[in-house]
Amino acid sequence: MSVASSASQRRVATPIAAFFDVDNTLLSGEASEVRFFRWLWQRGVVGWPEARVSVAWWLRHLPSLSLHPLRERKLYLAGKPAQVIEALGEEFCREALCPRVSPAAMTAIERHRSEGHLVILLTGSLDFLMEPIADSLQVDRCVASQLEQVEGVYTGQVVPPLPYGEGKLTFVHRLAQELELDLAACFAYGDSPGDRELLSAVGRPTVVNPIRGMARVARRHGWPVVSWR
Repeated sequence: MSVASSASQRRVATPIAAFFDVDNTLLSGEASEVRFFRWLWQRGVVGWPEARVSVAWWLRHLPSLSLHPLRERKLYLAGKPAQVIEALGEEFCREALCPRVSPAAMTAIERHRSEGHLVILLTGSLDFLMEPIADSLQVDRCVASQLEQVEGVYTGQVVPPLPYGEGKLTFVHRLAQELELDLAACFAYGDSPGDRELLSAVGRPTVVNPIRGMARVARRHGWPVVSWR
């Protein structure tokens, strides 16, 4: 279970949490991992061999043009030492991601915190990219993708369940049980079809910066839509 505490592992006497997706929700625009890949490329840490391996694996797992196979495998990091990549990830996050957190998102987080709600990040992005953001925002929990390691080296596999789609729902239920949350009173914020299960699980969902048909989904369910760009 890839649940990490960023501010505290304390048990808070509240039945309400606010779950936040990160990519294109707290951080508008391009996905954090796409930015990280480009950042590594510019520094010569990855190159055409890693790109070819990822694309070839993706093409073998069509028929649809879904990017989901690439969410489950991080082959561009396979064979690389975790200690080195995680240090680079922290540098990248503090340099390129933390300054891009939406002011509107920070306002929402502070509002929830002032009302005594738990603040939980729930994202399919990589845990070592998300932890500096979670620390800077002083959230209560951060759930993110965790890469499998063997003797300190990444295999390219993500430790299941992936916090995306049904995987997010799995983590919501685990946290609801652990923290005794009343999901009907909880909040959730997400932007894409990968957040539908999360948004459907709580009583107070909000679609942020909708992409890939989520504005239509929000209208159908009567969910509010906001822009945090």
